[in-house]
Amino acid sequence: MPAAVRLAVRAVIVTDGRLLLVNAWPGAQSDLWCAPGGGVERGTSLHENLMREVTEETGLTIAVGAPCLVNEFHDPTRGFHQVDLYFRATITSGTLSPDWRDPMGVVNRWRLAARAEMAGLRVKPDSLAEVAFGADGPLYDPLELIVR
Repeated sequence: MPAAVRLAVRAVIVTDGRLLLVNAWPGAQSDLWCAPGGGVERGTSLHENLMREVTEETGLTIAVGAPCLVNEFHDPTRGFHQVDLYFRATITSGTLSPDWRDPMGVVNRWRLAARAEMAGLRVKPDSLAEVAFGADGPLYDPLELIVR
C-alpha cells in the first residue's frame, strides 16, 4: 500500500521587501532554500501548526494570513508525496538572530532575499518568488519532483 500523502504548511513572510527563506538540510548538505514551515500534526489547526513551525525554525512569532499557494511534490523512487499549503504571514514579535538554533536541528540557517537575489538561489517551489512578490490570488503548483 502506498504511503499516505504528507501535509505541510509554510509561511510566506516578506519584510522590508525581502522574503524569509530557510535551509532545512541538516549539516548544510544542500544549497536549497524554502519558506519556513513543516509537517502538520493531527488535531491541531493549520494556523497553529504554522505558528509552531515558524517559531521552532526562526524564533519568530507570526500572525497567519490568507492562503496563497498550494504546492505538491513527490519522489517516485521512494513513493513520497507531500502537499504544502502556503499562507501569507507577518512577524508579530521576535527578531531574526544569527545565533538562533532550531531545537529540532532541521533548519541550519536562514536568510532574507529580495526578488532579484532569488534568481541566483536554488529555491523550491519554483513559483515562490512569484507568490511572494507578484501574485495577488492563490496559485497552484502541479506535482513536481523533489529536489535534493
